[in-house]
Amino acid sequence: AIAQLVEHQLPKLRVTSSRLACPSIKLKRGNHCRIFPLSVIKASCHVMGKIILVTGGARSGKSTYAEKMALELSPNPVYLATARIWDEEFHKRVINHQLRRGPEWTNIEEEKYLSKHTFTGKVVLVDCITLWCTNFFFDLEANVQAALDAVKQEFAQLVQQNATFIFVTNEIGMGSVSENEIQRKFTDLQGWMNQYIAAHADKVFCMVSGIPVQIKP
Repeated sequence: AIAQLVEHQLPKLRVTSSRLACPSIKLKRGNHCRIFPLSVIKASCHVMGKIILVTGGARSGKSTYAEKMALELSPNPVYLATARIWDEEFHKRVINHQLRRGPEWTNIEEEKYLSKHTFTGKVVLVDCITLWCTNFFFDLEANVQAALDAVKQEFAQLVQQNATFIFVTNEIGMGSVSENEIQRKFTDLQGWMNQYIAAHADKVFCMVSGIPVQIKP
């Protein structure tokens, strides 16, 4: 982690000229040298233990904004994908998304039990809450209360770790009420889980046509 590297390398830090467009710090370990922007260094020393929620409608720019935020907070963030691989076409889509994100990301596929992974000192992007809830919802035979309890319990265990979590979710209940009972049940589950995470989040952003609107604090 950058914060740990900074702690052990303080005597060797050198800030590049403040006249540069992006002031940076050179960190040396053995024969290797890396240069990090000051913004990344400051963020890495202060962001641990935070919960950030990014919500919005379909194609509102949620994931793109969340990925940008994660890279501003860490040079090597974790992408925690909750999608269930239904078929070969979807598997190829997942692979394409991983390649698009680049080698700086650590990609983890986990459908339900996110807390079994260790993320101490990391910046973790969880994408997305909707698919995460879907997995519990169908495995528990559309029992809304059982699914909600299970997701809440897993969320609580996950965020106990000393890490920064960026959650991406969807606002799916802003349109008309569905005629389908299963869809209505899932809309309830999604809405209640969104409220639960937002209540525990340090910051909440709502994406509107690609523009982030901070609604908490």
